[in-house]
Amino acid sequence: MLMKQHWGSTRVVSRGRVHYPEKLPGFVATVDHKSVGLLTYNINDKDCEIVTLNSASEGLGIGSALLEAVRKVAISTGCKRLWLITTNDNTHALRFYQKRGFRLAALYPNQLEKSRLLKPEIPLAGWDGIPLRDEIELETTL
Repeated sequence: MLMKQHWGSTRVVSRGRVHYPEKLPGFVATVDHKSVGLLTYNINDKDCEIVTLNSASEGLGIGSALLEAVRKVAISTGCKRLWLITTNDNTHALRFYQKRGFRLAALYPNQLEKSRLLKPEIPLAGWDGIPLRDEIELETTL
């Protein structure tokens, strides 16, 4: 249910791949037995991709705690890189991750056109009415 609320679907597309977060490992943050955050990830060789990160409230450290939890798992499994994809409109995510040591690693212009072939419900505009066009890869070394 949380996935559909935040992502408009139970599918997430990044770099031309469809993910089903409910089938991925992850962490749920709870307060008073209520889910307030979710992070899902996928480990492939020495890379750990953060597929989803959602927090019900900002400024409480929920996202940071989830990020630290996946960082620990990635290190313990021998990963050398933690990375994720976000979209060009998600300035909040760009600030959040860069403040926590992530760097811009790649820009994939017009990737959302391809992603809409896999997930047609991706809107044409995102946060603040910004046209959804590009994917941005952020990474940090472990």
